[in-house]
Amino acid sequence: MQAGISAEQSNLMKSRYIVAAGFSGGLLALAFPNFDLGWLAWIALAPLFWAIEGKTPKQAFFLGWLSGIIFYLSTIYWIAYTLTIYGRLPWGLAVPILLLLVFYLGLYFALFTAAAVFIKVRFPRCWPVLAAVLWVALEYLRTYLFTGFPWVLLGYSQYRSLPVIQIADITGVYGVSALALLVNATLGSLLVFWQDKTRRNFHGDRAYLVPVGLTAGCLILICLNFVYGYSQMRIFSNNLTETAASSEKIKVAVMQGNISQEHKWDPAFQEQTLAVYRKLSLQSQGSRPQLMVWPESAIPFFFQIDRQYRPLMERLVDETNTPLLFGSPSFTLEQGARRLYNSAYLLTPQKHITGVYHKLHLVPFGEYVPLRAILGSLGTLVAQVGDFSTGDGYTLFTLPMDNGSSAKFATVICFEVIFPELTRRFFARGAQFLITITNDAWFGRTSAPLQHFSAAVFRAVENKTYVIRAANTGISGFIGPQGRIISRTELFVPATLTEEIALTKGKTFYARHGDLFAQLACIVSVLALSLGWVRR
Repeated sequence: MQAGISAEQSNLMKSRYIVAAGFSGGLLALAFPNFDLGWLAWIALAPLFWAIEGKTPKQAFFLGWLSGIIFYLSTIYWIAYTLTIYGRLPWGLAVPILLLLVFYLGLYFALFTAAAVFIKVRFPRCWPVLAAVLWVALEYLRTYLFTGFPWVLLGYSQYRSLPVIQIADITGVYGVSALALLVNATLGSLLVFWQDKTRRNFHGDRAYLVPVGLTAGCLILICLNFVYGYSQMRIFSNNLTETAASSEKIKVAVMQGNISQEHKWDPAFQEQTLAVYRKLSLQSQGSRPQLMVWPESAIPFFFQIDRQYRPLMERLVDETNTPLLFGSPSFTLEQGARRLYNSAYLLTPQKHITGVYHKLHLVPFGEYVPLRAILGSLGTLVAQVGDFSTGDGYTLFTLPMDNGSSAKFATVICFEVIFPELTRRFFARGAQFLITITNDAWFGRTSAPLQHFSAAVFRAVENKTYVIRAANTGISGFIGPQGRIISRTELFVPATLTEEIALTKGKTFYARHGDLFAQLACIVSVLALSLGWVRR
């Protein structure tokens, strides 16, 4: 009888651990758009840390995997929608593809929890710090492995908490992730400590030394982060006041055409599409912008060879006397072979193309089929899949200014804005503001457009620059160097926005040195795991 009760209690405890791990994944998802409960990111993983306490790495692996699967299923569910509505895949195929990606991404949670329990046994006093380091190392790995997918990184949940995210101009988004994870690990340790009555009774007052020390250290780091954040915000506000009367600022107008994805590449709608953007551009002239911006692939034809609609665009630029940045497919011919690019053009008055940028980081299975030699015709399963080539340089556009000087700016296209290192390389080369053009019509009214937009907030903070976003169906907007969303549009409405921005002066630590913090986290993680293995 007693054995039966023990087995029942054992199964109940296992169920509690499984529920706690799953609860953490679901709770963390609520910290991201569309729910946007960012404060949950600081406590959501505490139940997971409680669940893996005392477990073997193998047991922790599966608990972490469960938590990760639930988290990613709740945040990137829109992939199945995109594959079905616009990829023309049946739900019976789109859902398994989504699940495969979710299971893969969930492995990062699994590897984290397995490594965390392994390290905790060997380094119990500094375990929360090492856990934060491990988390950052795995986020950094996810940014690059298999072309990379740094979507919904933990730090992105804080895109509306301006004092918290200013540290990103040193550490990138990874520093915010580390701090949030540190708080979660500390809370998890406190939960375990208060449940462990035996340990407290055995060690007496000495039992409180470690949890009190961990809590104090965590609070000190939080306070230092807030001090740094508020001081950076104050410094920027003072600098903005000093330069308010200077000429180092420009006025930019963004056009959101809201062209349906079904009609976007239909030749019958080419004239109508161009008419929409022409109308929006003329409406913006009341505010006298110095640059107009249209979204990614705004014009559904090859601008470089078109004879019917290209003159209309050139005439618009001449009439308004305003340069125009827009997206268009382009190509080159090399030894008889055509290379297709997703490009951005800068068209200035007098019909001059003064710059062309070819997208550097393409979307796998969207703009190209990876490992085509192995996968064969798999790409044909997805309608509208492209066969684009990557660009070969970090192009900076030069914009003439009214005072005779010029401003240099960078343009990243769609998916590229979620890659911190790619964006910061433009600023290392002298960019003074950033424009990101995209076509988020693929996402519909899911949480993806706002998740995508939130990443742009961090690119602004990391480089202390203005970010201008032009999206076909939204969200378009302007983001200040502190990450403040100055203005933004709603989804699926034609709109135009105009704001005056200041040019970035100097380079942040992050712009100069890149992902040094994340790279150090990788080194420390390898050393900790190696030393832990030696001390096993």
